[in-house]
Amino acid sequence: MAPRATVDVEFSVRVTEPGPAAISVAAAHADTEELTVSWHGESELVEFEHGTRAEVFELPAGEHRVTYHAERALTEPEPEPVTRADAAVFTRPSRYCPSDRIAGLVPPELFSVKSAKKKVDTIVRHVHERLSYVVGASRPTDDAIDTLLAGEGVCRDFAHVCISLCRSLDIPARYVGVYAPGLSPMDFHAVFEAAVDGHWYVFDATHLAPRRTMLRISTGRDAADTSFLATLGCELDFLGSTVFATTDTALPQDDRQELVVLS
Repeated sequence: MAPRATVDVEFSVRVTEPGPAAISVAAAHADTEELTVSWHGESELVEFEHGTRAEVFELPAGEHRVTYHAERALTEPEPEPVTRADAAVFTRPSRYCPSDRIAGLVPPELFSVKSAKKKVDTIVRHVHERLSYVVGASRPTDDAIDTLLAGEGVCRDFAHVCISLCRSLDIPARYVGVYAPGLSPMDFHAVFEAAVDGHWYVFDATHLAPRRTMLRISTGRDAADTSFLATLGCELDFLGSTVFATTDTALPQDDRQELVVLS
């Protein structure tokens, strides 16, 4: 039998101005799942491309508790082809990935590398060695250039820098929010996918968890497209969260040279 992953999420908010909010915590291709909000109102499912789903709730004023539980078999997926639309969208600059302004920060050794795989591996190695992973080091407004200048950040910052460098070399790259068994400290995690030989493969410059057991939550140009909670007219205060992602078998070793497909 294939190993299985289990996800449990809980977070709370205090709504001060009622209105709609989008919750995007659903694991892609979950075998079983349940999302509950302490206020039992109607919701609307919104589906995006690349496996991203959101539930939109009309939240009244007050405190609300959100829980999500999911289980999924960890099977080996087929690599997803990079479409022409993907190539057009994911080589452009975006809010947190200013690839048009990062050219001067591209490692010189990349210009002599021919294959896309070796270029992406070089970018991942460069970012891993250049940046320090420091919880709380970055601001929500920091983009990839801010992170490079600071020399530190968290998973979203590592992903933004890698994506920016890939796009500056015309390699399509996209941001992915995931659940990552083995991550410490445990939380929502961010990685990136890059186009290699016409297909999407997942990379992670933080090296904090094995890629083979990661579960996709959301996919987009950068973190602006992939928030697990987004206000659509309401006003709220975020009160905290807990995230647990585990597997029923030992975690695999992550071979950094291996091409891994994220399902």
